[in-house]
Amino acid sequence: MSNQRNNGPIALRISVTDRCQLRCLYCMGPEGVHKVTHREILSFEEIVRFVRALKVHFGLSKVRITGGEPLVRPGITKLVEMLTGEGIPDLALTTNGQQLGRMAAQLKQAGLQRINMSLDSLHADTYRRLTRGGELQCSLDGLEAALHYGLAPVKLNTIVLRGINSAELTDMVRFGLEHGCEVRFLELMPIGPAADYSDDWFVSSAEVLAKLAEDFELTPSDVQPGSSSRNYLAKDGQGRTGIVGIISSRTDAFCGQCRRLRLTATGKLVGCLARPEGYNVRSLLQADHDLDSSQLLEAIRRALDLKQKERCFSRTTLMVETGG
Repeated sequence: MSNQRNNGPIALRISVTDRCQLRCLYCMGPEGVHKVTHREILSFEEIVRFVRALKVHFGLSKVRITGGEPLVRPGITKLVEMLTGEGIPDLALTTNGQQLGRMAAQLKQAGLQRINMSLDSLHADTYRRLTRGGELQCSLDGLEAALHYGLAPVKLNTIVLRGINSAELTDMVRFGLEHGCEVRFLELMPIGPAADYSDDWFVSSAEVLAKLAEDFELTPSDVQPGSSSRNYLAKDGQGRTGIVGIISSRTDAFCGQCRRLRLTATGKLVGCLARPEGYNVRSLLQADHDLDSSQLLEAIRRALDLKQKERCFSRTTLMVETGG
């Protein structure tokens, strides 16, 4: 029996596909990525088998379904239903929102609790440029549907890019206050295409906070153990309040308390997003081992051991291949 449970429960991000209908500038090139075959992708049963092993032997506090874009995976609501049956305390899904409008009701019925949505701009032209063709209104319709069906709290994730959307910080917070959503600003990580433009595009969290402090009263919230986000209660001039999160992947790394694992769509277990190492557990899951498989549990322990005290980005794979 592992002693990892003593260090707190694990948050697992499960990538269910490497595919996405968008081509965000910082995520992948216009040609997309080399698509793996259906045979190489973990089945829902294999995913659930892994989740069950984590829950039994290591403690599992939350599961977030990611991609690529998870809503393009056929039958995704079935996976949500299966994971709901495992009694996950916090079951969420990250999406670009393009298909959320027509799927929110199904996801809620299947047991999904909440949504994280990528929203890098509130201007249609900027959004289209950033995503290479995405339609902002589709994502806004998806957000409206998520709120209508109670997939809350909705967290809006904005990667801040200098000269592209960095002038929208105040507008984004006001939008969050108006719609009852948490808004989170992320530092750009030098992974994939973003590595080539990092120096030009990067905006530090300190700069973001300084800008927001000009328009909002910001009160720090207690830091949740293992959380990547440093949250603030933001209050505007009309007395409206809401949560603003700051994720400082580069300037104020949270590695020391990180309890996050990622399972890629092809079955690679990633312990640290910044590092290239990982362990392929696909064959173990396909072999239908029981939950006490020593090889599977050892792979999980080794992935947890990859945590680092100071962040140093050495990963070369794309985020869409690893899972956001």
